[in-house]
Amino acid sequence: MPASPSSSVQAARKAVADRLRELRRDAGLTGHALAKRAGWYKSKVSRLENAVTPPSDDDIRRWCAACQAEDQAADLIAAARSADNMYVEWRRVQRTGLRRLQESYVSLYERTRVFRTYCANVVPGVLQTHEYATALLRSISQFHETPDDVADAVEARLARSARVVREGDHRFALLLEESVLRHRVGDAETMAGQLGYLLSAMAFPSVSLGVIPFSAERRMWMIETFTVYDDEQAEAELLTARVNVTAPTDVRQYLKAFGEFSRLAVHGAEARALITAAIDALE
Repeated sequence: MPASPSSSVQAARKAVADRLRELRRDAGLTGHALAKRAGWYKSKVSRLENAVTPPSDDDIRRWCAACQAEDQAADLIAAARSADNMYVEWRRVQRTGLRRLQESYVSLYERTRVFRTYCANVVPGVLQTHEYATALLRSISQFHETPDDVADAVEARLARSARVVREGDHRFALLLEESVLRHRVGDAETMAGQLGYLLSAMAFPSVSLGVIPFSAERRMWMIETFTVYDDEQAEAELLTARVNVTAPTDVRQYLKAFGEFSRLAVHGAEARALITAAIDALE
């Protein structure tokens, strides 16, 4: 079972909180004494030490100054920022629209050689058609109430996908639940075009596409959509946020889950038959 994304984030935040507590104890200070030196209420010290409230950069600097450990501030700030970047709220990265979010992935996509993606809800972005991406991103924009730059976001997504799928040394192992083929994003024509493109994409040298049939005897339950970039980073998509996992133990859990899903999936002719059946069902 892959580690819960939220538990990985909390563990990283707790590690920072534990280091703050150690600094206070090494300085021989009580929580009340530290709060007085930093100009805070005592309750703030408790919240920071128990990882209830993530510390700001200024919080860490004041804490270290109070403990006469200013040399520890830079490392603690870096650790806190790393923990904060693990859990990124969509509203934070979508506040100016969706285009910049699409563009923010370019560097990660270009340096990744092997992509392993499991999707339980929608077609992976790297294989989306223009019409499908437009329908999907428009629904996301409306739900999250972001500025409407859907047209630009779609162009950015498709341009990014074209570069990594058709150019360079990249490989994609993609696994879809059969429900993805049946869940309509946009109208019937949009879905027919998207499913047809999946059939075409199966011929791409860089793409391995598998489908987990409804009839598969489950040894692994459906979980959130996730991608593992090489063997170094996993990203899970939640309703309100994306979670970036870099701890080796946690990344291995996602790789293990991907392996389990791979054993449930069908490929080649069997996968094409499922996609074709989904197209026929649109009529």
